[in-house]
Amino acid sequence: MKRDYITRAGWQRLRDELEHLWRVRRPAVTSALADAAAEGDRSENAEYIYRKKELREIDRRVRYLARRVDELTVVAKRPDDPTRVFFGAWIDLLDENDEAHRYRIVGADETRADEGWISIRSPVARALLGHRVGDSVLIERPAGAEYFEVQAIEYE
Repeated sequence: MKRDYITRAGWQRLRDELEHLWRVRRPAVTSALADAAAEGDRSENAEYIYRKKELREIDRRVRYLARRVDELTVVAKRPDDPTRVFFGAWIDLLDENDEAHRYRIVGADETRADEGWISIRSPVARALLGHRVGDSVLIERPAGAEYFEVQAIEYE
């Protein structure tokens, strides 16, 4: 079984979402559901039907998050060799057209393509792992394979 990694900040965001859903959202929706149920005929009560659906969605997300935060492996320390690309690294690349690209390798639960945060399981991240500044890396992309040069590697 492959381990699922996550940064400390990513794990904390999931944990905070779980706490918020359980301690704030769920009680509010449960209260609104009870109020709607008290209004009478539930079969035609749109508020009751909506709140019941909302509660199911919250419970589904709570179950998922509770399971997920327990099975993730938090990577909180810098690698022993910070001159190489590993989990958590910010990597500056230069493509064949001298265009700059910046990526951060993170866990699947914290990817944000618009910010350059890519999953460690992505083809780009897998191609970059272990490389150093100055290395030329062939990366398979949807538009085809392309060479990139590693310009910089940083860790928080």
